[in-house]
Amino acid sequence: MKRRPALGALAVTAALALGLSACGGESTTPKSESTGGGTSAAPAQAEFNAAMTAVFNPSTKKGGTLKLANSGDWDSLDPADTYYGYSWNFIRLYGRALTMFKSAPGAEGSKVVGDLAQDLGKPSEDFKTWTYTLRDGLKYEDGSPITAKDVAYAIARAFDKETFPNGPTYLNDMLDWPKDYKGVYKSKDVDFSSAIETPDDKTVVFHLKQPYSGFDYITQMSPTMPVPKDKDTGAKYREHVISSGPYMFEKNEIGKGFTLTRNPNWDPATDPNRPALPDKIEVQTNVNADDLDNRLLSGDIHVDIAGTGVQPAAMSKILPDPALKARTDNPTLQRLWYTSISPTVKPLDNIDCRKAVEYAADKTGYQAAYGGEFSGGQIATSLLPPSIPGAEKIDLYPSADGTGDLAKAKEHLAACGQPDGFETNIAYRAERPKEKATAEALQQSLARVGIKLTLKPYPQADYFSLYAGKPPFVVENKLGLALNGWGTDYPDGYGFLQQITHSSVIRDTGGSSNISVRIPDVDKMLDDSLLEADAQKREPMWAAVDKRVMEEAVILPGVWAKSLLLRGQGVTNVFISDSQQMYDYVGMGVE
Repeated sequence: MKRRPALGALAVTAALALGLSACGGESTTPKSESTGGGTSAAPAQAEFNAAMTAVFNPSTKKGGTLKLANSGDWDSLDPADTYYGYSWNFIRLYGRALTMFKSAPGAEGSKVVGDLAQDLGKPSEDFKTWTYTLRDGLKYEDGSPITAKDVAYAIARAFDKETFPNGPTYLNDMLDWPKDYKGVYKSKDVDFSSAIETPDDKTVVFHLKQPYSGFDYITQMSPTMPVPKDKDTGAKYREHVISSGPYMFEKNEIGKGFTLTRNPNWDPATDPNRPALPDKIEVQTNVNADDLDNRLLSGDIHVDIAGTGVQPAAMSKILPDPALKARTDNPTLQRLWYTSISPTVKPLDNIDCRKAVEYAADKTGYQAAYGGEFSGGQIATSLLPPSIPGAEKIDLYPSADGTGDLAKAKEHLAACGQPDGFETNIAYRAERPKEKATAEALQQSLARVGIKLTLKPYPQADYFSLYAGKPPFVVENKLGLALNGWGTDYPDGYGFLQQITHSSVIRDTGGSSNISVRIPDVDKMLDDSLLEADAQKREPMWAAVDKRVMEEAVILPGVWAKSLLLRGQGVTNVFISDSQQMYDYVGMGVE
């Protein structure tokens, strides 16, 4: 999860809100080379990495249908219940949060600006109270006004992780909620003003339990997108989300796809961040990954929405062909592909059995499954990608060439009472060929020391809510290993680590983004980090968390990610922003 594709090719803005400029009213439409009147410039010359730090094929032309496809399906279209990175990128087309990452190429795209809010939040001197003022004239798709109470209601409904198992828990953890609060359905009519106040229709005031200077990063997340109480249908809201953005749902066939059309009550005067170029946006889901790549190559679709790069079959066509390679971009990401090692599944409840997995794994096979060093990434030895501020070199389970240390693996197998190895299962997302290839590579490499893996594929949409992220299912089905991936929620060690290493994120009801780390020391280190308001002073804390997790051998790092993205034919305003680490969908148009 954020499960999220994360911040790529980074010139990271390491400071949190203390270091961000107040640019909420600034237009973020990509600069265009087009002539006046909404016409396009001459077709852009395709070049390798042309969209990495600049806008490729810029245009202000409106119209046409932008076509996207997904090899799997959404966890949910509900802003309270989604945590895939491509979803957070795409959701900004039909939903508006209090703040948002600027829609701009490169490092400029990692700046936070006001969205529903006029500007960034106004913190109190102790950073425990944050106040946001909404813009004038905000409306839903039906023409009704968007108010501060709608934002507060949306956040309070997202608190309920039984109804909405996916999505981040930052606001659940940070705000001063009433004791035993369970959300708007189970704690109906309970006053939650200790956490969020709305003194008038335009003002939202947050009360934090502890100071946090980076709160503007939290308010750009989808749970702050407004929901009108009288239109809320609970778990069924995913079937028709009421739009606050430039597009609304024309139809939604869950499992097949959906179509967005223009929202007639979206007023561009209230939204300097979205150019809203296409007239219509069509999304197909559950498209075979290799077929998706072929359709992208042929021009039948414009965008692979998952944003994790082409599959090996397409890569073998693209890289030798200069014309096709010129249509690609190769970003380095703040993302880790990894395997969760569950200490709740025997014999992996024994740390030496877990360390045997760490030593036996052939990381070169992991890397090859994702496309090799060029498009897969660098072999990882710990959690934090090198570009995260505070990351340090940590390698507790070294091998000379990345292929493993079988002698050490056997030593730890003997220490855990399994000298001949053991059997367990490994979960992966069925629609992702790279994950299947990774599971097969681990199956082969661990077999060298007698560890026998049985592959268990599960659907992407429910992978975390029903399967790998649901602790009782993990134990019952002996999922000792589970393939995983994580991209930073925002450019800071806390934004990378908290949701995959803090035990409070683990929920028996499912939807857990942390599925293997239960370490009290780590919980305390992360909690204590919130007491430090200075971002730079927090940086040394992240390596300490990283090392402590690795000491317990509950995560097998695989690859610090890269990807090979293919630009669709006829797409305008194509660029990779550091916040999305894939093509930014807000600015896109179509010729």
